[in-house]
Amino acid sequence: MAYPANFNTKIKTSLSKVLRCIHWWRSCLWLGLMSSTLTGCAIMTGSPTLTHPQQKQALPSAVLSQHEDHLSPATMDRLLHRSITYHLGAGDVVSVSVYMHPDLSIPGTSSTAIGLPGALVSNDGNIQLPLLGVEHVTGMTTTQLQARLTRLYARYVINPKVEIQLQVAHSIRYYLLGEFSRPGLVYSDRPLNVLEAMTLGGSVNLAKANLRGAYVVQDGRKLPVNFHQLILAGDLKQNIPLQTGDTVVIPSVSTMRAYVFGAVVKPGSVPFVDGRLSLLQALSDAGMNVGNLTIARLSEIRIIRSEGATGQFYVVNARRILEGKAAPFFLKSGDIVFVPQTDISSWNQTLQLILPSLQTISSVLNPFVSIKYLTH
Repeated sequence: MAYPANFNTKIKTSLSKVLRCIHWWRSCLWLGLMSSTLTGCAIMTGSPTLTHPQQKQALPSAVLSQHEDHLSPATMDRLLHRSITYHLGAGDVVSVSVYMHPDLSIPGTSSTAIGLPGALVSNDGNIQLPLLGVEHVTGMTTTQLQARLTRLYARYVINPKVEIQLQVAHSIRYYLLGEFSRPGLVYSDRPLNVLEAMTLGGSVNLAKANLRGAYVVQDGRKLPVNFHQLILAGDLKQNIPLQTGDTVVIPSVSTMRAYVFGAVVKPGSVPFVDGRLSLLQALSDAGMNVGNLTIARLSEIRIIRSEGATGQFYVVNARRILEGKAAPFFLKSGDIVFVPQTDISSWNQTLQLILPSLQTISSVLNPFVSIKYLTH
């Protein structure tokens, strides 16, 4: 049998290819065995460099929806940015000058006990003036006093020109309460803003201060000043001017409270523990138990959170937290929690249901809630 001339060459080439394939498969098999062996060793020894355990994934948020609301600019301007006019009070010293009539003028030879020329406003709010005698001036501005004395001196002087100047403002006082190193009643010789007044109380113990619950009381109402933004973020828009008699309150973290209403056994305030309080803890403290779990809509809990002029509104599915399917929801000081018994279609419906409860705690509510929903 005859073979082609190049037969031996083709046989050698084919054999070479087969040997290369066998070598490749042997290499793959060896690598596979080595990989299995190393993996087994890693399992046996627990080597962290050779294993890749899956990390536990974070639970999703229980918040179903969230939105913000703000006090209107007109309301903010009316409450915070009005001009502060100084009114005379006990301890003030004023000078009275009647042009071309030094005998009717004070200073001159008249001086007060504190060594300054002028008329001292007594504790009764009166000053003593030539010809006129005792005049009650407490509550008047210097402009109003000037107009009044011009009218009174016109009985004795033709076209009197009266000038009034405030020499000493001893009636300016502020009350600083809470986490100040020197709380109490402080005085100033001029009107101050919030930060200036706070310096009169020494330092603020920020470690123990509940800044989210801090507030200013003016004319018997809380003002929507955001102390958290003012002190920690340096927002000077919150540094409003004060008027005499204002109170600045920096409460302690020990006073932190949330308020729970609705389908609970014990509606009302719930204290924080070491500055922390979860939604489930608050519900438990408010008497949520197996009996009222069946009537409470835990999947639609409503939470109102406010600070300064801003309110945040949350709908939270607490049932998923209870089942371990959502992350805990932590409350903040002043939060209002409402547990509905039935489906609620809107926040307006929620507010109608919760309004009677809010009225019972109006004195401790954050300013946003009081101004937005309780002020008529």
